[in-house]
Amino acid sequence: MWPVMPDGRLNEEYDWPIEGSLLPNAPPLTKPITKTQGIYAPVRLKVLRNGEQDKSRILTVTGPDIASMLKKTCTSMLGLPFAARRMFDETGQEQILLTDLQRDQLVYVSCGEAWTDPKVISVEKKKRLCLKSLTSDVALIRNYCAMCNPEGLVLEVVGNLVAGAKLALAECAVSIDGEDICSEPDKQDQSCSLTTEEDHNRDENLFTDLLDAHTRTHFLRDAQQPKGLYLWERNSKAFDDDEVSQQEDGRLFTNVDLYNKYRPSKKSLRPQKVYQQQFQFQDGHIINCNYPWLVVGVPETNAQAGMEVTLVEKKADDIFQRWKLSDGSRTFHLLAKPDLVLAISMPQIKPGNSRSVMELQGCSVILQKFKGYSHGVANQRWLWVPERRVLSVFSTSVLDNEVTAANQAGVCTFSICGMQEAEQPGYSFTHPKTKRRTMVCLACARTLRGKNVMTKLQLGASFICATGCKESHVEETGPFKCLRVPQVDLSTSEAINTLGHLEAKVNSLRMETTVQTIARDISAAKTQAAVRILAYRNGAENKNGELIIGTTFSLLLALCTERLKLTRPARRLYTADGNLVLSIAELVAWAINDTSQEKELEWRQAKENKDGAKLLTPESDDLDIREDIKINPTIRNPPEVWVSCGEPFVPLSELNKRLRLQQKHWLQKEKVLSDLDKMKHKMRHLQGRRVGSMCPANMVPTKSPIQPVVVEGGWTEPSSEEVKLMEDVQNMEMHLSEVQYMLMKERPSFVSKMVSSQRLLYSQPNVKRVLAYLNGECPDQGVFAWGKTIPELLENCTARLKLRSAAKCLYSPDGEQITSWERVERDMLVCVSQGEPFMTRAASRQSVEIRANYARVQKEYGQDATNIIVRPKISLNVQSEAPSPFLALLPSRDINE
Repeated sequence: MWPVMPDGRLNEEYDWPIEGSLLPNAPPLTKPITKTQGIYAPVRLKVLRNGEQDKSRILTVTGPDIASMLKKTCTSMLGLPFAARRMFDETGQEQILLTDLQRDQLVYVSCGEAWTDPKVISVEKKKRLCLKSLTSDVALIRNYCAMCNPEGLVLEVVGNLVAGAKLALAECAVSIDGEDICSEPDKQDQSCSLTTEEDHNRDENLFTDLLDAHTRTHFLRDAQQPKGLYLWERNSKAFDDDEVSQQEDGRLFTNVDLYNKYRPSKKSLRPQKVYQQQFQFQDGHIINCNYPWLVVGVPETNAQAGMEVTLVEKKADDIFQRWKLSDGSRTFHLLAKPDLVLAISMPQIKPGNSRSVMELQGCSVILQKFKGYSHGVANQRWLWVPERRVLSVFSTSVLDNEVTAANQAGVCTFSICGMQEAEQPGYSFTHPKTKRRTMVCLACARTLRGKNVMTKLQLGASFICATGCKESHVEETGPFKCLRVPQVDLSTSEAINTLGHLEAKVNSLRMETTVQTIARDISAAKTQAAVRILAYRNGAENKNGELIIGTTFSLLLALCTERLKLTRPARRLYTADGNLVLSIAELVAWAINDTSQEKELEWRQAKENKDGAKLLTPESDDLDIREDIKINPTIRNPPEVWVSCGEPFVPLSELNKRLRLQQKHWLQKEKVLSDLDKMKHKMRHLQGRRVGSMCPANMVPTKSPIQPVVVEGGWTEPSSEEVKLMEDVQNMEMHLSEVQYMLMKERPSFVSKMVSSQRLLYSQPNVKRVLAYLNGECPDQGVFAWGKTIPELLENCTARLKLRSAAKCLYSPDGEQITSWERVERDMLVCVSQGEPFMTRAASRQSVEIRANYARVQKEYGQDATNIIVRPKISLNVQSEAPSPFLALLPSRDINE
């Protein structure tokens, strides 16, 4: 580049530096400058961002060329995230020169992406808005359909049958004859156990009659308490007990008899839900049939609406346990407060979750204000079924259940009742246009709240919701966002069909918006086909796997980390036979091989089976299926893979063996704990009776002159039964510690074998936590500190104790200095010193008193009062000791006394 004259000659006398700009598509230097000015005349344009629909955001830009306009003006004025690169007109044609554009023409600017039509975006936005509104409406209808027909729900006790247990709803597990539905062997075992318990109770009736109510309750509960199941015990039948490598002789345990006694049996326990659901209404009490001393009531005396109802111990004089059954309304009224009734706490809609469905199972039982409506209060209707001895809820008409479900789900009752009037809760207001009184249901009243002055209707008012009436001039959408109430038919016969039709519409609309979004984002280039896998954690069972779909191997690993909630990023994928997969090609190849083997096995079985139908007998059909497998190998059956964060593959056989062994140990531990609690409870009763009796001791004379009388017996000396029971408790505790040691020993054994080669890579730091307190302070004022070494622990103690200077040494509570990290134990008590020797709490107080006396003497008698040296009158030859650290060396004067 060099400056030239108007006639084209170089201007050699030009004074540098030169300030200017470089222009694209510049004309030859031989042309006159007057012609170039005409070609590159500035042009004013109206610009918008790519895909912008709002014309009010138009900006005016003026420039000599498109490049300078995009670079200097459009990027900053339009607020683009990147530099502007391309310009398009309203038809989508890309513009490069200003000569093709007219003055004040509308153009769209992009950061390099392709043209986006604003009209198409507007249509997509409308579809997305419609999809969102329709999804919300379908969620309301789905919740209504889930609650409109509650059949087979009865009252059940949550957990064990004890005082204070909560009540909830559950499916009825009691047959007509009053027994639970189970297999014949289970029934025989239950009958045998019940017969044994009855014989045992019959033999001890005389003993239980002499006990008080508290002791009798404990005795009966210990005799009849059903055995529950833990979570790990429910699937115990899925494992084969013969494969467990366990020491059956109990040589590793101290007491072989206790091991054989609490050795877990092969038969799995079965919970008795029938005990938790059987109730009877007698003399104003709702009594559990199998445990008659437990009734339904309120534990507190201040009963109020919204309080949960639980199982309580029966008391004849407690009016908060007595109920009055109203046959007309089928409601249980609390005798203490008749306006409170037994009701079900209806489930609430979770905000922001349109796919969640409200379920009635598991809802708690509470107290509610009595509502005398004919429809809309089905959660307060109860029915005692004598044949099954259960309390059935929602025992009312179909319309009552439907109106109740509609009010709870937020659906207008006009869609259910139509033009039929129904007595239901609602509100009324005066319409501003018609000046008439308009009555609406609860769901519509929530929508109109804040727009009109709402008045609650009196009891006994029958009406039709005005949302569905044309003459009411109320918006027809009601509680919906896009649907109209008169067009939604949720009657008893059409509710499920309406829900299915609307869900199909939602799925169709969702597919349209998804396809359009993908079509706009992807180009014409062909992408990798998506692969589906069923992912599990390494070392976990093949249950509750996550379906992962991805196009690249890195995307599969990232999705596995997120969906499986791994603590570290996923690094490897293993198949069921332990093969390592590190790419999409290897995964597809393994899936093809596995599928081909399955098809070949099916073909051979079909060929060998002469009577049955042949699956792949023609070779052409076999070929077509194999070609289909090669094209899409993971569509029909996604391969199961186990995700690893870098550790080796854990075989399923080792995992199942460990789980079975751990289950056996847990069963043994549970039995030991149960018997240990019973023995300790019996020990407390024996000690209480001995102390409460206050029996005097016997004075026995002896021939010994040192102790002529010996005191024997009495309430202070434990009996022989207590001594024997204490020995049994100690033996049981020792056996329990051995069982726990076996559990801890089995837990890391199989993992240590797998990661032994990478122990240094995955070893955890030796971090220990201690309870540290300041030297001379009370140990109760200590704080927790952590560290891997003594210097790191001292640094952490300085920060945690907020010391003015750094901590320098550690002491044990008995004053011994800690210099080795091996002496530091986890959660031990340590004393932190800033360099001074170890001091107890008493020594610290003495030091404070000495300093206080020193200051007090100086304040009262002057600064010279403490300058004292005491000299004895007679010189003694004694060895001088080092001065105490609490004495100060100050200037002194002699005082002779």
